[in-house]
Amino acid sequence: MFQGTGSDVGKSLLVAGLGRAYRRRGLVVRPFKPQNMSNNAAVTADGGEIGRAQALQAQACGAPLVTDLNPVLLKPQTDVGAQVVVQGKIWGNAKARDYQALKARLLPAVLESFERLCAESDLVLVEGAGSAAEVNLRAGDIANMGFAEAADLPVVLIGDIDRGGVIASIVGTHALLPAPERARLAGFLINKFRGDVSLFDDGLDIISERTDLESFGVVPWFPAARRLPAEDAMAIERRVGPTPGLIRIAVPVLSRIANFDDLDPLIAEPDVAVDFVEAGRALPGDTDVVVLPGSKATLPDLAFLRAQGWDIDIAAHLRRGGLVVGLCGGYQMLGTRISDPQGIEGAVGEAEGLGLLEIETELTVDKTLVAAEGIEIASGAAVRGYEMHVGETRGAGLQRPMLRLGAGPEGAVSADGRVMGCYLHGLFAADGFRQTFLGRIRARGASGLAYEAEVEATLDALADHLEKHLDLDRLLEVAGVPAQPSLKHG
Repeated sequence: MFQGTGSDVGKSLLVAGLGRAYRRRGLVVRPFKPQNMSNNAAVTADGGEIGRAQALQAQACGAPLVTDLNPVLLKPQTDVGAQVVVQGKIWGNAKARDYQALKARLLPAVLESFERLCAESDLVLVEGAGSAAEVNLRAGDIANMGFAEAADLPVVLIGDIDRGGVIASIVGTHALLPAPERARLAGFLINKFRGDVSLFDDGLDIISERTDLESFGVVPWFPAARRLPAEDAMAIERRVGPTPGLIRIAVPVLSRIANFDDLDPLIAEPDVAVDFVEAGRALPGDTDVVVLPGSKATLPDLAFLRAQGWDIDIAAHLRRGGLVVGLCGGYQMLGTRISDPQGIEGAVGEAEGLGLLEIETELTVDKTLVAAEGIEIASGAAVRGYEMHVGETRGAGLQRPMLRLGAGPEGAVSADGRVMGCYLHGLFAADGFRQTFLGRIRARGASGLAYEAEVEATLDALADHLEKHLDLDRLLEVAGVPAQPSLKHG
């Protein structure tokens, strides 16, 4: 199990890279995260949802997407509450204080999922959540040491040197853990080092002297990580602000933005600048396209959008001849009305939408979770991805659908073609559609970017990087796994 000294130390990326490295050695590898908190999610083959990071890790491991990879997913809806998803299905909503009492009741489901993965694997790489040192939340814990003890796992501690204070963070975490949990620590590794790694040799010695822990290595900064889908909203904070580019795309950062990895293929295009616009800043006047992203709380985020004045900016953008695209919750906002009569996303309520598409949406208990593929009707370009939403959308605008999927027409396009939206996540990952869409904005040749192939190449490069800088053989020894090809492939 890999636990961090804090959030965003690189646990998810390291598990993905190690999964690819051990898979290439012939082992059957599965990723696992007992509890995750994220509004970036993916649809699984068994009809549920898991954190987006576990979907990427599964891709790295060559593993099927199943709900067992992430049995508890928390999807924040307010500052103090979240939707709780257990083994892929909505369990209900819980405030943070109430969830602390609920955790222990979820442990059997978490262990059940873990045991199923163990039965089909040589190696399961378990990712903790947040910090191992959150001892104030230790009661009933299922995310870090509580799970490690329940599943009887050795733990590797990860420190992030880029943020500073890595010696104190590792030594301090070690000191805060009670003796039985300290005994589970097999060692540590340092992540995100910039510069000459040998300059930290003394730092490794100091940590080992203070903790009696083994070092598994120091991982230098891996710049290509930006090409991989991000899960944590902290990633948006590092992306906000204008960047140079021929085609300019503005994305309002909603308070409960969800599945913002939908924009990653556009970010990867060399002549496209994606500007994540924070609260308090107007949408830039030279924007070519405004993309309204998904949201975990559509009605509150619609109010948030209006409070920022972004509705006025969007109207001005359309008067200048710009394009607007809505994805999932953003698509719902483009309509004439959104209602939540059962309080699915919080309080019961309704509101007028932006009125840019002739559709209206009622949020419902049933959630659509399905993989889908088809074409964009205007171009015939192939698209594929997944739908993940609550709500039924109807109205005259559906007579001008954006897509034709296996289940039928999907989405809507305005009469002048400058406003469009749909429920399909992953839309821009389709290379043909993306190139066609961008070509409507500016005359350009296809960039040649093959997005999914680039993700695969980056995972391979990450595995090479970790093979070079970490003692992967020693990590296998700690896990008690023979370093030989598996007999479980069949």
